[in-house]
Amino acid sequence: MLELTQRMDAGTQTEVYDTLTLPYELRIRGRLKAVTDSGRDVGLFLDRGPVLRHGDLLQASSGEVIRVCAADEPVTTAFIDSGLPLGRLCYHLGNRHVSLAVGSEADGRYWVRFPPDHVLEELALLLGATLSHHEAPFDPESGAYAHAGREQSHGHGHSHSHGHDHAHSHDDGHSHAH
Repeated sequence: MLELTQRMDAGTQTEVYDTLTLPYELRIRGRLKAVTDSGRDVGLFLDRGPVLRHGDLLQASSGEVIRVCAADEPVTTAFIDSGLPLGRLCYHLGNRHVSLAVGSEADGRYWVRFPPDHVLEELALLLGATLSHHEAPFDPESGAYAHAGREQSHGHGHSHSHGHDHAHSHDDGHSHAH
């Protein structure tokens, strides 16, 4: 088994030994057993956190370089006008904390791509999008915490205290705490 242990800059000029085509759900893992496109067994032993992107290069402990490819998988593509409609669609879908890919076609149509989900699809339709259900590579945006196109691991909590104490003074000489 070829042990893939090191990430390389995707722009590195090097001879590529093979390709490894994976769906998004496997490209988020740092430890994985897989088979290259030419049938060679590989094991990924990578740092945790960064998502493997389409075109990324991985180097084996023995020196071979493998190029990562995003596999075709079931997706929903929402086509929508540019400008405010696209911004609204991205905002509302992103507010659902779903991974999104954003792009445009050669003919100038803009799209937002996400895993199939009837609730998200209904929202997209309400915002004026037309939908296409098909198979395509899913390589979503890396997010606000990405550094140089790479996902960075980060932790943060989402619990917030919402207790409020409001004292109201009234002319009747006493106050009420809420």
